[in-house]
Amino acid sequence: MRSLRRIRRLARFTAFALVAAAIATELVKPAPERTWQGKVGGIVPYDFRPPTWQRIREAYWNPESDRLFSDRVFGVGWAVNLYRAKTLMEDNFRRLMGLEESVSIKMTVRAEGSGKKPDVVISRE
Repeated sequence: MRSLRRIRRLARFTAFALVAAAIATELVKPAPERTWQGKVGGIVPYDFRPPTWQRIREAYWNPESDRLFSDRVFGVGWAVNLYRAKTLMEDNFRRLMGLEESVSIKMTVRAEGSGKKPDVVISRE
């Protein structure tokens, strides 16, 4: 239990340090050169611009990208391209089951208050 608490503290401290470093990186620049986006230490991306629907979609559902992780829309770190995650899960499921044809995993959600759980449908296309 103590080690889990230490890991959480370390994660919070690291996140705070990355945000502080990103803000400091921008504040060091002259005002006209501040873009409020870039990378901390050349590795961890940050973006403090107001999010747009286009950037949200490109980060979280981008069929045109092969990357599983993309830059976050707002803040420091990475976002998960859910479209790529879905295709990877479908491919791995197909390999695991020994299927040659493509498999599509679809989730249907029933109306609120129906008391039923969502249905997961695995179909061959």
